[in-house]
Amino acid sequence: MARAHVVGAGVAGLVAALALARGGCAVTLHEATPVAGGRCRALPDGTDNGTHALMGANHAALRFLDAIGARAGWVEPEPGGLPVLDLADGAARRIAASPLAWRDPALRPPGLTAGGLLALLGMALPLTDRPVAEALAKHPALLRGFVEPLTVAALNTPVAEASSARLGQVLRRLGGAGAARLLVARDGLGPDMIAPALATLEAAGATIRFGSRLRAMTQADGRATALHLGEETVALAEQDQVVLALPPWEAARLITGLKVPERHAPILNLHFARAGEGPVRFVGLVGGLCQWVLARPSGVSVTVSAADAETEEAVETLAPRAWAEIRRAAQAFALAGDWPEATPPCRAVKERRATPRHGVGIPPHAPRRPLKNLALAGDWTWHGLPATIEAAARSGEAAAKALLPRGRA
Repeated sequence: MARAHVVGAGVAGLVAALALARGGCAVTLHEATPVAGGRCRALPDGTDNGTHALMGANHAALRFLDAIGARAGWVEPEPGGLPVLDLADGAARRIAASPLAWRDPALRPPGLTAGGLLALLGMALPLTDRPVAEALAKHPALLRGFVEPLTVAALNTPVAEASSARLGQVLRRLGGAGAARLLVARDGLGPDMIAPALATLEAAGATIRFGSRLRAMTQADGRATALHLGEETVALAEQDQVVLALPPWEAARLITGLKVPERHAPILNLHFARAGEGPVRFVGLVGGLCQWVLARPSGVSVTVSAADAETEEAVETLAPRAWAEIRRAAQAFALAGDWPEATPPCRAVKERRATPRHGVGIPPHAPRRPLKNLALAGDWTWHGLPATIEAAARSGEAAAKALLPRGRA
């Protein structure tokens, strides 16, 4: 039986490892940290590291949830349209992400006109590439109330530099029936993705090794011949395969000359301790610090993407600002439970290199198989989408397919 070593237990590595195990390989999954999940990990206290969400168009991510028996744990918190509060004027509305639903005036984005619709269509067609802010310059209300929140969430890049072509990759996927359904983990990423993924891998015969960092990799004749993991060296036989599901800077460290993204953007996540009640809710905010608020009975989480300035600010000043905005959103959309004025305990998670910056221009393109027996995975390697959970899942599928014999992929 061929052996496969998957290095990195983020979403891409988990997807690749499961596909290889079910394709007949003896899989060992190596993870440098004590926990799996990568950017989709659960923190030591059980909370998620961010307000991660999926869309109905995320077919690869949903296939993975089905494969690990976790699909039922992902719920649609706002089936009537995404609640969005404009903090500048207090306007509270529901907005549909799907153009198919805009036939209902109550679900249309603010500022949507015939000209604005044509501007969105222009971005969805891969003909030109310019900053999103420039592409929507004639439609400031639509930009502020709909396109900017979508851009920052999907591309993690400010609209002044974000690529309209990259946003178009997202827009093209929102038009199908059910494509724009928003799904979140009911109990959290740990119980609703990572734990069932690890259990499924173990049931498939995979070995999972935590604290196993790939220090170096020996190469000869266009192949990886040995993996140096911690104090151990693993020699690779002729039929052995390797998947590197690592951040771009780690992949570049291990493979000389590999082209990878060099500029990255940060994400700030704030987690408030609050024992609540009622269903899971997901609310968007415009015009303030908070962008997305995920309220579960176990706590409240806030994500601030493209957080260049915010990641430099102390949690002692961030938390009261965010909590005041959350209370306004809770009142505007009748979120269940008490929302006291006093700021509850807050934990900040600052990911300074969360994703590549998706600016205008052609991004560096790393080959899927830079070595004969090695494939790359990771959201940054899938160029059909920005760096998202879906891109990570697709890259994991592609890496496994590249290494498995035909008919077993």
